[in-house]
Amino acid sequence: MLNAIIRLSLKNRFLVLVLAVASMVYGGILLQNLPVDVFPNLNRPTVTIITESHGLAPEEVETLVTLPIESSMSGVPGVMRVRSSSGIGISIIYIEFDWGTDIYRNRQLVAEKLQLVSGRLPEDITPVLGPITSIMGEIQFIGLVTEENQLVDPMQMRTLADWVVRPKLMTIPGISQVVVMGGQVKQFQILVSSEKLQSKGISLEDLKHSLSEISENTTGGFVDIDGKEFLIRPLGRVEDVEQIENSVVGLQFGRPVLVKDIAEVRIGPKIKRGEASVNGQHSVVMTIQKQPSANTLDLTKRIEESLEGIRKALPKGIRLEADLFKQANFIKASISNVEEALRDGAIMVAIILFLFLLNWRTTGITLVAIPLSLLVTAIVFHWMGLGINTMTLGGLAVAIGELVDDAIVDVENVFRRLKENRTLKNPLHPLKVVFEASSEVRNSIVISTIIVVLVFIPLFALGGIEGRLFAPLGVAYIVSLLASLVVSLTLTPVLCYYLLPNAKVMDREQDGRLVSLLKSIDRTVILKVIDRPYLVLGGGLVLLVSSLSLLFFMGSNFLPPFNEGTATIGVAAPPGIALKDSDDLGQRIEEAILSVPEVKSTVRRTGRAEMDEHAEGVHWSEIDVDFHHETGRGRRVVLQEIREKIEDTGDVYVNIGQPISHRLDHLLSGVRAQIAVKIFGPDLEELRRLGYEVEQAMRGIKGIVDLQLEPLVLVPQLKILMDREESARWGVRPGTVAEELEMALNGESVGSVIENQRIFDIFMRLNDSSRATPENIENVLIKTMPTGKLVRVRDVAYVYKGSGPNMINRENVQRRIIVQANSQGRDLSGLIKEIQATIAEKVKFPEGYFVTYGGQFESQQQASKMLVILGGLSLLGIFIILYLNFRSTMLAAQVMVNVPLALIGGVIGIYLTERELSVATLIAFITLCGIASRNGILMINHYIHLMVEEGEKFTKEMVIRGSLERLVPVLMTAFSAALALVPLLLSKGEPGKEILYPVAIVIVSGLFTSTLLDVIVTPVVFYNFGRKPAERLFKFKRAEAQKEGDIL
Repeated sequence: MLNAIIRLSLKNRFLVLVLAVASMVYGGILLQNLPVDVFPNLNRPTVTIITESHGLAPEEVETLVTLPIESSMSGVPGVMRVRSSSGIGISIIYIEFDWGTDIYRNRQLVAEKLQLVSGRLPEDITPVLGPITSIMGEIQFIGLVTEENQLVDPMQMRTLADWVVRPKLMTIPGISQVVVMGGQVKQFQILVSSEKLQSKGISLEDLKHSLSEISENTTGGFVDIDGKEFLIRPLGRVEDVEQIENSVVGLQFGRPVLVKDIAEVRIGPKIKRGEASVNGQHSVVMTIQKQPSANTLDLTKRIEESLEGIRKALPKGIRLEADLFKQANFIKASISNVEEALRDGAIMVAIILFLFLLNWRTTGITLVAIPLSLLVTAIVFHWMGLGINTMTLGGLAVAIGELVDDAIVDVENVFRRLKENRTLKNPLHPLKVVFEASSEVRNSIVISTIIVVLVFIPLFALGGIEGRLFAPLGVAYIVSLLASLVVSLTLTPVLCYYLLPNAKVMDREQDGRLVSLLKSIDRTVILKVIDRPYLVLGGGLVLLVSSLSLLFFMGSNFLPPFNEGTATIGVAAPPGIALKDSDDLGQRIEEAILSVPEVKSTVRRTGRAEMDEHAEGVHWSEIDVDFHHETGRGRRVVLQEIREKIEDTGDVYVNIGQPISHRLDHLLSGVRAQIAVKIFGPDLEELRRLGYEVEQAMRGIKGIVDLQLEPLVLVPQLKILMDREESARWGVRPGTVAEELEMALNGESVGSVIENQRIFDIFMRLNDSSRATPENIENVLIKTMPTGKLVRVRDVAYVYKGSGPNMINRENVQRRIIVQANSQGRDLSGLIKEIQATIAEKVKFPEGYFVTYGGQFESQQQASKMLVILGGLSLLGIFIILYLNFRSTMLAAQVMVNVPLALIGGVIGIYLTERELSVATLIAFITLCGIASRNGILMINHYIHLMVEEGEKFTKEMVIRGSLERLVPVLMTAFSAALALVPLLLSKGEPGKEILYPVAIVIVSGLFTSTLLDVIVTPVVFYNFGRKPAERLFKFKRAEAQKEGDIL
């Protein structure tokens, strides 16, 4: 079949050239339109349920809201994990589905379950599904900032953000949500005096009922007047403070009681649970989240265009900052760096080819495989729905040197056969020579490519983030290699026919100086060791054992750390702190961070915004830091200085990471840290005790930073306990007391005012002087049944000070507390093992309580086990393919000798550079096994060819001849594959290359030792142990050749 492809291509040479050009043009067009992102799609389908339950304590939120919803979701098909947080007035539930499930179907299933459970929830509490976002969803922060020396009302800035900027941004296709934080939300506030209510004999319930009617316009139907139809519009909606003040809410002694008689009416700020600032200055910060399928670069461009129009409409004194954080900057830097590595790698390959071939025609024919293979890969990407990201480009960067391997073998063999043909008395037609030379090596080319493709199969069996991350790398690698195989079978022979037969270099009888030198050295070494097989094998075994022993001195991690150019700093103050104090602390920390010379800007968000799916209390601040990139100090030094400055500001927990890295950690374990020790059990007090013991046990372990016990602590509460006897005597229902107190203390929206199509709440609650002390609360008036008489709270209930949890977190329908940490200066695997041993020794868990370990460690263990198993199966698959090709276990084993030879260099390379194994290095080792096998296949296949086609006997001279004839293609394929990765080696830590750097280290180091040793070991092993299987294969090949007729 392969001969038929070569024959067909040579017979239809012009058509092959046209198809090649058409493929390059079409691929180039599609390449410009492929979506671009930093990573492949890492979105685990997750549905978020957000329930605002104003005023409820965490215990009530958990019992009345979270638990009913959470329990109903656990049985939904495809659900893998359910996490929840019950805080003060809010419940957030994360329902994580299995990879590959349809997010829209998942949302439908969740919505159906919510309908069934809604009847069990408290009245006026409505769960809402959060928008569909991605793990990389937060693509940009923008801020409305006051100009220097300008005074701007924070309420004006927030109104501008809510009603001008956000609606404009939400019209852009691809934006999922814009979360606004900071400033002051405008409200029309009715601040009621408890004393005046009592003097007028009006309850809060009466007031609420009356106020609910002042913001409605109803319809009176239609009336015909003089043959025309008039719409009747009773205009009852209030439009300003004065109209609210003059609204009637009751009667006393026959005289109307107006709102202004019992309350102060004003425009004021809504009670908030969060604050924001930019560079230490209070501002309004907007977080833009994208939909999972949106192209980040295109979306960012459209956002910038929209913001330009918004800037022109801003009032004086307000500036719009759009460069606080842009994920697009990291994407551009990452993609640009990998593209540079791709380009530089191609240049390195071209140089190597020319040095060996010393001919621009042969070099050009070989290099054509690179752009054509890459552009064909772009076509396949388009068909498969893939895009350009650091992993797909990384797959191409790893493959760039191998894309020419098939063409190298073909071109070198055709070139040599054409030169030999010129020396014959009766030269064959060049077309026949090209065909026979291409057919001669086709078996080695195809078998080598199949093996390299086979070793990448394990990538597609990986689960979790690691599978989603590396599978596109495998797709890019495999598709480009298969494309290069097609090129070598079709276009390469055609170009050889057109360009080589009449080349002047054909008249040169001797090899170039470099090739002659290498062949001379190889001949000398082979002659010295060919009769000493056990010395050669023993030396190789010593090198292998020595290198593998280095593995015991290496640590392990999940993935190499990213370099995003930014930092995300989480700061936790003691729970129970007021928002104002937490905000003041956040500002001091921002000022400390900004004092570091490398810091360019900061964005701080303290607490949470309305309907934000991050359920953080007001004690929590998240600060995103952007850096000047042209700095002399290293990133670790800068972050350590920032950590020390923050810790000097007070008693706070600090967690320093990076935006994307934090989100990956959150996806893995539910917390934004590398290590998560999860303690499960029923009692909150016992969980807090166990959490504290675990934290103390971990505190002395070397390598742990940012250690933090999840702040589930007791915070002050004012508790109101009903006196059942007195409430029954007065005819007061407990529910009535709860409703009245919620209105009085927490407040309630009773209507709205419309100003220029902007809707603002009318909000009613007691004024500060009526709710400031427990005594004030005791004097709140409650309406009795059925007389309507007013009684005080103290008449029917006890008011006392107490405490309760600030938040209750759950996972898979169990309460849990987490101790989280990051690692610094130590491998993750060794650190986790010490943590496990320390906790097992120092902490005793009562019955019903247990601990699990999550985060990167868990994923690294699962991925490593899977890769080891699948890697073993891949090696078995390679052996089977080699056996089918050579029909000998001995010859297959001789090719497999290249695998340990490659491992020697790979292990030494990692030991001298990273000293850590990760999922990336394991994948690199598996890849290396396939690449290294190529050399042995080329050499042993050529030995057999010399015996079958050229009548050579199995002698020492034949082995040496075959080794020298294959030396150039072996060295060219190895050098091109290795040196193409040199640009990745020279750019450790650059954005986009973090994962590819250890991959390049393993492959380059492994190819160096395998190639260096293989040109010695394979001839020695074949000569001393390959005679019988080679002669059997010779007989089989000769019988097979006799069955074939003349091809052309």
